[in-house]
Amino acid sequence: MTPIGAPEQRQPEPALRLDRAAEPPRAAVLLLHGGRADALEPPTPLNLPGIRMRPFGRAIARATADHDVVLGGVNYRHRGWNGTRADAARDALRALDELAFLTGPLPVVLVGHSMGGRAALRAASHPLVEAVVGLAPWCPEGEPVDHLAGRRIVLVHGDRDRVTDPRGSWDLADRARVAGAESCALRMPGGDHAMLRGARSWHALTTRLVAGLLRLGPLPPVVADSFDDLGPVDIRTMDGR
Repeated sequence: MTPIGAPEQRQPEPALRLDRAAEPPRAAVLLLHGGRADALEPPTPLNLPGIRMRPFGRAIARATADHDVVLGGVNYRHRGWNGTRADAARDALRALDELAFLTGPLPVVLVGHSMGGRAALRAASHPLVEAVVGLAPWCPEGEPVDHLAGRRIVLVHGDRDRVTDPRGSWDLADRARVAGAESCALRMPGGDHAMLRGARSWHALTTRLVAGLLRLGPLPPVVADSFDDLGPVDIRTMDGR
């Protein structure tokens, strides 16, 4: 009970947004949209980075419709990463804890764009997370990778990205492999940061990756091969393989 005259303590809003439940659930996919380096205000209802992820959510929903896969996303309390606060990563971990409370243990694939990609990679330390798909992820120099051991990591980056550096993705994928992850970096020729140029290719590739990582279908052979020993792969080499 709150003492008379004391300010009421408000519970934080749930970090987990559920878009589709399953009973019983076999696996889960959570989407993490982008944001800013520094911003303490909350995302608005018409937040463009969140809207950009909706086609990915629809495509993944169609591909997993008959497989008892829970679909959802992460609600950020703040629009920015905010330095050592790493707010988006904290919210992602909270969402995973909430998911575990609702479903119990199950394999989770995180799909994150830009800042959301960085948050997904950080949140891969959670025991539910088996794999991460990072779309044009923000991978600054020195981003930690030791916690990625045993995870499967696929980073997709356009070579025309002027917001987040593709070289950060190539470097992180290499370091994650050394740390014990199965990692792969895919180069999207002509791809920009917003993933609007060649949008259908982004959606189709991401859906194919998620299905493969959930073991609902085969991974593209070039991805399975690159989990072993390759650096960044141009996705045009996937054709016919």
